[in-house]
Amino acid sequence: MHVIQTPNAPAAIGPYSQAMVVGDLLFTSGQIPLRPDGTLNEGNITVQTTQVLANLKAVIEAAGSSLDKVVKTTVFLKNLDDFVAMNKVYAETFGSHTPARSTVQVAKLPRDVLVEIEAIVSLAK
Repeated sequence: MHVIQTPNAPAAIGPYSQAMVVGDLLFTSGQIPLRPDGTLNEGNITVQTTQVLANLKAVIEAAGSSLDKVVKTTVFLKNLDDFVAMNKVYAETFGSHTPARSTVQVAKLPRDVLVEIEAIVSLAK
């Protein structure tokens, strides 16, 4: 088991790692729309989802994998009414690759953002 850390995604804002590798799997922490320098991207759900997925991609690539190896994601939305707009950005990012996914509405997210996404990724060659 080992920690993944990259300057190409925002540093953890608490006592956790950006991601952990266990065997042939990568488990990412939830990514929120912080830029790699730690500033908040305060745009609408489209802007925030784009930033979140860029952060997720950076963490996954730091572990030597790619978005096409994502097995499962969990999407946390502040408001499920944002699902369609989030899903459009998500679909554009993943293309024809469609990992398993759960999407839930939550009462509140860190820094009061609109979206957070975590992933489980295969590292198998």
